[in-house]
Amino acid sequence: MKIEFVPRDKQHSEYDWADISNEGQRIGKARCKIENDTIIICSINIYPEWEGHGYGRDFVDYCKGRFKVVTADRVRPTAVGFWETMGFHDNHDGAWIYRKTTMRVYG
Repeated sequence: MKIEFVPRDKQHSEYDWADISNEGQRIGKARCKIENDTIIICSINIYPEWEGHGYGRDFVDYCKGRFKVVTADRVRPTAVGFWETMGFHDNHDGAWIYRKTTMRVYG
């Protein structure tokens, strides 16, 4: 899977878009806002013929690996389970948050 972000200033949009492809074929897109080490995911759209193959999860995992804070904005009640299994926590304002933590080694 390949993810390419198209910055908002290159497309005259208030959003940064992620093109999601597999083996050279576009399989979906995500609408986001990127600020330094934080990404807000507004929507993930995997095209119907590619749904159910884990590409949405792969996109979220990619974001978790690349950004320090990942926010899922305005999560629908039907999607709460997805975000919980991805390690996100309810921010009690409609958003779900994932923050990288640093491990402390005591010795």
